[in-house]
Formats: sequence, C-alpha cells, structure tokens
Amino acid sequence: MVAEADFQDSDEQDLFEHLRIVVDKGQALLRIDKFLMNRVENASRNRIQNAITAGSVLVNNQPIKASYKVKPLDVISVVLPHPPRDTEVYPEDIPLDILYEDDDLLIVNKPAGMVVHPGFNNYTGTLVNALVYHFAHFPQLPGNDGRPGLVHRIDKDTSGLLVVGKNEWAMTFLAKQFFEHTISRKYTALVWGDIAEDGDVQGYIGRSVKDRRVMALYDDPEKGKWSVTHYRVLERLGYVTLIECQLETGRTHQIRAHMQSIGHPLFNDAVYGGDRIVKGTVFSKYKQFVENCFELLPRQALHARSLGFIHPVSKKKMDFEIPLPDDFRLCLEKWQGYVSHPHNN
Repeated sequence: MVAEADFQDSDEQDLFEHLRIVVDKGQALLRIDKFLMNRVENASRNRIQNAITAGSVLVNNQPIKASYKVKPLDVISVVLPHPPRDTEVYPEDIPLDILYEDDDLLIVNKPAGMVVHPGFNNYTGTLVNALVYHFAHFPQLPGNDGRPGLVHRIDKDTSGLLVVGKNEWAMTFLAKQFFEHTISRKYTALVWGDIAEDGDVQGYIGRSVKDRRVMALYDDPEKGKWSVTHYRVLERLGYVTLIECQLETGRTHQIRAHMQSIGHPLFNDAVYGGDRIVKGTVFSKYKQFVENCFELLPRQALHARSLGFIHPVSKKKMDFEIPLPDDFRLCLEKWQGYVSHPHNN
C-alpha cells in the first residue's frame, strides 16, 4: 500500500499563491499596499510590503514601490508564500543535518523516510516538527513566530537538500525564485534501462484517472500542470542508468512520473513500477542480485543533490551540494561491480 504521506510532500507550487487582479474601472486612486490588504486573504501590511520590496508585486508587468497609486484597469500580479496553517505543530527533538544557517535561512539535508511536514496521519516525526524544536533555541525573528518557512518540498523517500526560510522576507524572496524557475536544482537518480542519450520530458502532470495515488503525464492542459525535467546520463550500468535530472518546474512526483512515462522508472520505486525487475536476464542469480540491491536501497533511487539560489539579503549566489547517502551509494557500487564482473554476481 502506498502511504498518502508521500503525496503531500512535493509540489512547491502550492506553497505560494499567484494572484492576478484587474482593477475596476471606478477604482479611486489608492496606495497599492492598502489596496492589496483589502483584496488578498490573510495579508498583513508587512506581508504585502515584503512582497513589493522583493519584486513579487507587478503592475502592468512592471515592479513598483509601496507608494504606487492603483489606477483603474491596472493589472496587478502578486506572488506570496501561503501563511502558516493554524494547526499547531509540536516541537520534537529530532536530529537535523544542517549544512548552512544564518538569520534568514537554513539548508538541511533531509534523510530518506522523513516526511517533510505534518498531515495525512503523519503528525509527528516530520522535518517541520524537528525545525520547530530547532527554532525554539533561537531568538524570535520578525515575521518568523517560531515557525519554519517551507518554500519547497521533496518526497518522503527522497533524500537531499531543502532550503527553509526563517522569516517572512526570506520566504517571499525565495518563493519568487521558485515561482520563476530561477532556483537551480539537480537530482541524482538510478533508473531502469539503458538511456541512449540526454534529453528532456515535458507535459502536463496530474493525478492518474486510474489510480489517484499516482501522477501521470498528459497533453491536455486541463488535466494537469505544465512540467519540465531535463536529464543527462552520468553512467551506464547495463540494465540501469545513473542520470542527473534538472528541474524547471517542481510538481508532485515530477521526476518519478516523468521517467516512468518514457519507460525508465526509478530503481525500486514501488509507486511507479520500479520495484520489480524491469530489465535484465531471467537467471535466478541475476534475480537474487537485484533483490540484494533492493534490500540495500529500500526506496526509490532519488537524491536531491544540489541547490542554487540568490540569498534574500546579501543577494549573493549560493550553491550547495551533498553526496549520495550510504544506501544509494552502496546500491550504486553493487551495480558498478556487476558491470565490471557480471559472472561473479
């Protein structure tokens, strides 16, 4: 059975809202921050002003200042991180692998098996529970209120890097980069089959009509959200291929669904058919070898390896990279050994 928790962990697009407002013909001149406070749900003036300063509020496709006066028929576009939910999240003393932290953000290496945030019968043991505990040991920052600011997520059984905003300004600035696809994210994946050449997968991704737990790729924009994954071959290992995936968009199960759609499901991905022998021989020795690999890596072979973005305060480019975790590395080494000495396996 597929855990529902795996579904609520990926699509960063639903972590912030994109609003488009066409101003009425009869609108009197009014400062845009005051105008938006009346039009955007749960929007404080501070939240609106942070968005304006971050360049996340455009009028007629141009960034403006908070003093701008709204005029009739102006077209206003707004990108805002969703405010934290009202449900209380309890702090838990769970160890965190923090690569970097300052007053505005932190970079955490999430282990496989950890759900990112509470929900769907996973209200404890999540990354957010750990972050709430971690933040409790720091002075309160304006706009933070002790709650970690997620601007993107990765699946429960995917390992790797996440950036967390520690205040409203950082969340808004980072959310804008995710929305505009200027964040650089690279994943390492082991997939079934021999991928002949580098390429990309694109299409509209949405829930499968056959199985609501699974995402599928469609040609029809009415059936899903636009998605793009670029991939390149890192190492060919006979019946499997090690690839790098670079995301343009960040949809639920994007890499997993994309690779399955082109006949290369992720190794040991139970949701997308990778937890069986997809390519290879019929010999029992090979079957046992694959089973041993599954035991070493009891999850989909997907690791969020690198993350690059502009810092919300210093405006400097920041790049982070993390090596493969032990389970993925040991499985990969086993396949490398198989290719080098196939008759010994």
